[in-house]
Amino acid sequence: MAFIIILMIVGILLILTEILLIPGVGVAGILGVIALGGSCFYAFNVFGTAVGTVITVFNVVLMVVLTVYVLRAGTWKKLALHTNIDSKASMFDENAVSVGDCGKTMTRLAPMGTAMIRDVRYEVTSLEGVIDPGTDVEVVLMEDNKIYVKPKQEDF
Repeated sequence: MAFIIILMIVGILLILTEILLIPGVGVAGILGVIALGGSCFYAFNVFGTAVGTVITVFNVVLMVVLTVYVLRAGTWKKLALHTNIDSKASMFDENAVSVGDCGKTMTRLAPMGTAMIRDVRYEVTSLEGVIDPGTDVEVVLMEDNKIYVKPKQEDF
């Protein structure tokens, strides 16, 4: 009888693991159903029809109760993440920066980073790959609240 109880506990734990931790029809769920079915099969073969029927009915009732509990809305609210993201993208005044302005990178642009343009820090995007910190850059494009820069070319 202990073997039947162990199979039932293992089956329920595997099905709960499948539902709550690793969703989808996977190995844990299949093994859980096999364990519950094995407990019914073992009860019928070893203890006879009466005990097998009781174990089968108990497994079915247990699965119905488990399903109802899992499908209740309150159960999923306990597992849900309730934090809100209230941050915003950094907006800049498009009149403060214009195409042709020069500045210096403060961080590595790979391709995004920070640059100081007109004594204000801006998040910028490199047009020409990676730009090292401390490199003089020039604003070449402003589009969709993004500033695009390239390394400043020295005139000879």
